[in-house]
Amino acid sequence: MSDNIDIINSDLNFPNKSGRRRDLLPWWIKTFIWIFLVFAAIIPIGIIMGLLKFNFQISLLGLSTNEPISLTGLFLIILFAFKGIIALGLWQEKKWAVGVAKIDAIISAFVCLGVMGYAIFGPDHSFNLRLELLVIFPYYYKMNQIQYEWVNFGEEEVIATVTAE
Repeated sequence: MSDNIDIINSDLNFPNKSGRRRDLLPWWIKTFIWIFLVFAAIIPIGIIMGLLKFNFQISLLGLSTNEPISLTGLFLIILFAFKGIIALGLWQEKKWAVGVAKIDAIISAFVCLGVMGYAIFGPDHSFNLRLELLVIFPYYYKMNQIQYEWVNFGEEEVIATVTAE
């Protein structure tokens, strides 16, 4: 009798074969999906405001800027758009979504590690631990864990139906 909580694999809805691909995702990934869907919806407003010379704070993975129409700002906007597309793909249960989500996790980890490396070896010589890594690594692990079932979801039932006939 173990009362251990496995937060990476926990889900409020227990996945079943007759359900949806979305049921394979734990609650915390579903939460981030909605967060990035909202941010992706705001991107066009942010671009227009940036073109009209309004400055606002934009930050992700340790990178931040007050100028949306700058090299860093455009990179962050592209990152938010990429994450928004992945979030939409996961929410709409697209077959490609988990594979691209793994690529997103790898890119995010490299950006975080790059920001940390720049802080250590850059002009300030300061240590900057990025807490995003505490979510990125479990995110990659979970996407890797469900990828086979996600991609092949429902195909076992089709094969069983065809062979039964």
